[in-house]
Amino acid sequence: MAVKTDIEIAREAKKKPIQEIGAKLGIGAEDLVPYGHDKAKVSAEFIAKQAGKKDGKLILVTAINPTPAGEGKTTTTVGLGDGLNAIGKKTAVCIREASLGPCFGMKGGAAGGGYAQVVPMEDMNLHFTGDFHAITSAHNLLSAMIDNHIYWGNALAIDNRRVVWKRVLDMNDRALRDIVTSLGGVPNGFPRQAGFDITVASEVMAILCLSNDLKDLQERLGNIIVAYTRDRKPITCRDIKADGAMTVLLKDAMQPNLVQTLENNPAFVHGGPFANIAHGCNSVVATKTALKLADYVVTEAGFGADLGAEKFLNIKCRKAGIAPSAIVIVATIRAMKMNGGVLKQDLGPENVQAVKDGCSNLGRHIENIKSFGVPAVVAINHFSGDSDAEVAACKEYVESLGSEAILCKHWADGSAGTKELATRIAEIADSDMAQFQTLYPDDMRLIDKIKTIATRIYRADEVLADKKIRDQLRQWEEQGFGNLPVCMAKTQYSFSTDPNLRGAPTGHSVPVREVRLSAGAGFVVVVCGEIMTMPGLPRVPSAEAIMLNDDGLIEGLF
Repeated sequence: MAVKTDIEIAREAKKKPIQEIGAKLGIGAEDLVPYGHDKAKVSAEFIAKQAGKKDGKLILVTAINPTPAGEGKTTTTVGLGDGLNAIGKKTAVCIREASLGPCFGMKGGAAGGGYAQVVPMEDMNLHFTGDFHAITSAHNLLSAMIDNHIYWGNALAIDNRRVVWKRVLDMNDRALRDIVTSLGGVPNGFPRQAGFDITVASEVMAILCLSNDLKDLQERLGNIIVAYTRDRKPITCRDIKADGAMTVLLKDAMQPNLVQTLENNPAFVHGGPFANIAHGCNSVVATKTALKLADYVVTEAGFGADLGAEKFLNIKCRKAGIAPSAIVIVATIRAMKMNGGVLKQDLGPENVQAVKDGCSNLGRHIENIKSFGVPAVVAINHFSGDSDAEVAACKEYVESLGSEAILCKHWADGSAGTKELATRIAEIADSDMAQFQTLYPDDMRLIDKIKTIATRIYRADEVLADKKIRDQLRQWEEQGFGNLPVCMAKTQYSFSTDPNLRGAPTGHSVPVREVRLSAGAGFVVVVCGEIMTMPGLPRVPSAEAIMLNDDGLIEGLF
């Protein structure tokens, strides 16, 4: 019998009207703004009324460093949410929206897989409710207004060479990384060097995901630093008078999106910053709303725990005043074997020694998570080719570190495959064992915050930052930005800045190429190694295989 694909399973879903899904959380039909029959936004008015309610328990799902073998972090997030509901725990899932860039690039769709999915899958991976388009429009409105201000006399005395606000596009397009604008003579303005980032790297995306409401959103937008004068005075979005119009464009996008899992459980899908170039978490407003409405909330943080979980704990939790009661680290036997030196094409045969050799990457993440004071459980995301001996080797390794690993079969069995994990996670969350602490205090110097993450999370020997970068960090401290957390932009594939260095490397350095002040979002972006904030398409992009079939259905997106 042929195994059904993710999209085949999703198309067979017996979805319920979104009003029924909202009712499970006490959201009335009048408090939902429907986008068709199976998705809706939750109104800002309803969210505001929940402020006095007690919070549920927050559970974070993170993972080892991603490999081509696959880990299934979102799949496990959804599977655990369904599993908790199946054992009688009122639970909601919170995940991020998908960017068109990776959908048409290399990664493909992002809504879980197998029988642990969020639906409608095609909508979520394409235009969904238009949030990313709104973010792109708001960002580029500010770009247009900056150039327009300079064109019409430049009353703020902006130095045309020191405009730091790029444009954005939700697509991988390396040709736009560095461009020259305003060519063509006087009518087109003053030529200058500029560039594009991908929308998910936009500070507007980060601001939307960290804001509590529209008032907070406009305040943060106004604080964005867009340029400097010749004497290095910062010029803000508020100075350009764009913050009001940007807030109007983002009014609907600020409202969280409600959809459902294959088992008809509620899922909030809202915001989508990448964890390798931004803070990698879904929106604060979605997470906080879910915590008011459910007893347990399962959320994810992008890529491996060295990126997504570190930023969730050091940035999102710090800014939002929330803390996880338990953390799940997702791993697969296949990924352990790849970390142990096995090539992707050779992952089929049993290789217990390779599993043991590759467990060091998992071990490093377990140790790192424990340093935040939160208990961690490993979820072994099961693949059909995994042998009992390989699973046993992984479990024994985890137990040797004082943690526990649980085999999960949610891809094949849905909630039935995660009941053991769900039961254990609920026990841990209810026991209040977590003693959450951030990795560094607010008042630590910026360069020392960078060094703390590099040495304690990445296990690097040193941070390589030249005088220009150190001087810039000192200048921001003098301007009052020293209390901000740092957001590391680094390859997701390794603890180091070398994407080919698997396992748990030590003795490496972290070269800092650039630092960017995100005064509106409230963090300093630290660009390390060769990471790009505008990705390019691979040699054979996924877009080549995406099409409509004869029945008008999408093929190749997943």
